[in-house]
Amino acid sequence: MLNAAIKALSQILSPPMRAILWKSVGLALALIVVVSIGLQRLLSWLATMGELWAEGMVGPDYSTVLNIFTWIVSIAAGLGVVAGAIFLMPAITSLVASFFVDDIADLVEREHYPADRPGKPLPLVRASIEGIKTALLTVAVYIVALPLLLIAGAGLILFFFATAWLLGREYFELAAMRFRSPEEAKLMRKQHAMAVFTAGMFIAAFVSIPIVNLATPLFGMAFMVHIHKRLSGTPAELIEPRRPGLEIP
Repeated sequence: MLNAAIKALSQILSPPMRAILWKSVGLALALIVVVSIGLQRLLSWLATMGELWAEGMVGPDYSTVLNIFTWIVSIAAGLGVVAGAIFLMPAITSLVASFFVDDIADLVEREHYPADRPGKPLPLVRASIEGIKTALLTVAVYIVALPLLLIAGAGLILFFFATAWLLGREYFELAAMRFRSPEEAKLMRKQHAMAVFTAGMFIAAFVSIPIVNLATPLFGMAFMVHIHKRLSGTPAELIEPRRPGLEIP
C-alpha cells in the first residue's frame, strides 16, 4: 500500500498530469470561493437579523452595544468562513474528482499497467452523481460529528476516520467502476472494507495538508487505481493483455 502511495505521489507532478492538476486546482478554488461567499452572506444576514431582533427586545438605548456585538460577530463570521472552507475541503475535492476520474485513471493505467485491458470510461453523469453523493454525505457526517470537536482530541480523530472512510469509499468505487458495474464495485468495496478504509487513511492524511490538498483528486484517484488492481488480483476475465490490431470487447 505504501508503494502504491509513492507511485501516485510521483506521478502527480509528471508532465501528463500537470494539465489535469491545474484544471483540478482551478475548479476546486472556484468552488471554495463560491462556498465561502455563500457562507459569508448567510452569516452576515444572520448577524443583521439577530441585531434587529435584539434591538426590538431591549430597545434603542442599547444600539451602540449591539453594534459592537454585531461587529465582533462579523469578525467571527469571517474566521468561520475560512474554517468552513477548510472543513469542507474533503467534500469539495470529492466533487472535483468526479470530473477528472477517467483522465487520471487512463494515465495511471497506461504508465503502470500497459499490458492490461484499459478501464471503460465512466459516464459523466454517473461520476458526477457519485461525487455529489459523497460530498453531501461528507457534509452530513461532519455536521453530526461537529459537537465532538468540543471534546479535546476526540473530534479531530473522529473527523480523520470519517474522512478516511468517505474518501476511501468514493475513490475506490470510482476506480472499480471502470471495470465493474456499480453494484459489483460496491460489493467489492464491502468485501475489502478494511483494506479500502486503510487506503482511505492515506487520502485523509493528504487532504489534511493545506494547499497540497487541492491535488487530492489526482492523488486519491491514482492511488486507488493501484489499490483496485492489487485487490483484483488481475484475474483473466478482468484484465487481459492488449494485442496489436485486435479490439478487446
